[in-house]
Amino acid sequence: MCRVAKPATPPMHLVSYVVVVDDGYILLVDHRNAQLWLPPGGHVEPGEHPRVTVDRELEEELGFVASHPIEPPLFLTITTTVGLTAGHTDVSLWYVVRASRHHSFKFDEGEEGEFRDARWFPFDEVPLERTDPHMKRFLTKLANNNA
Repeated sequence: MCRVAKPATPPMHLVSYVVVVDDGYILLVDHRNAQLWLPPGGHVEPGEHPRVTVDRELEEELGFVASHPIEPPLFLTITTTVGLTAGHTDVSLWYVVRASRHHSFKFDEGEEGEFRDARWFPFDEVPLERTDPHMKRFLTKLANNNA
């Protein structure tokens, strides 16, 4: 299920979402291609463990390293993609990474960058109409898991 050619070969890809959270806040990126506010993350490379993908994407997309061991994913979803390369299927593992929202992050922005913006949202202010269709269920599960 690893993507071997962009945008959609094979038509189903394994993805590691890096859900960065801090005390009722979630960090989302305004993804140019998907045209949605999404958790950072990316495709799992051939031969790569999905947890290694989390570490790689954290450094590539946000410029930092997790301060704690990455635990198993909290959530799994299967979604037909939207945006500029719509129509393939992402099987997404949602990994939770805890970080301070006061920490400064570097993200891939600019004209050629992958993201238009990156922003912390309180859980109850996530733009659900413009994010992953499973986000509301994820936030509920996250809240219940932390209770």
